[in-house]
Amino acid sequence: MNDLWQRLTTNPDLDESLRAEIETALGPRGKKALAALDMKKIKKYHDFFVVEGRTGEYVVDEDFCTCRDFMYRGRTCWHLIAVRIAAATGRFVRVDGWYVDQME
Repeated sequence: MNDLWQRLTTNPDLDESLRAEIETALGPRGKKALAALDMKKIKKYHDFFVVEGRTGEYVVDEDFCTCRDFMYRGRTCWHLIAVRIAAATGRFVRVDGWYVDQME
């Protein structure tokens, strides 16, 4: 799995073979993460990454996500995977501001 993350940094275009490998290794969560990247739903603020989900926005910081899947089931959600892929490939929307300021 570490090899996959390393290859992402050298192949930011996410060619079809790499996409297939992500979907095989990570299943439905990998597929959802790739769809979020394609739809430009990952934003990078000065303080956090934010992923637009089906029912709201979720803050992702390091290995933490504010979504229900992560909070209640304690497992890696597709938002975390999407941010990890986005960070490795540079495929995110950069927002010149602080997310905490958006909440006020």
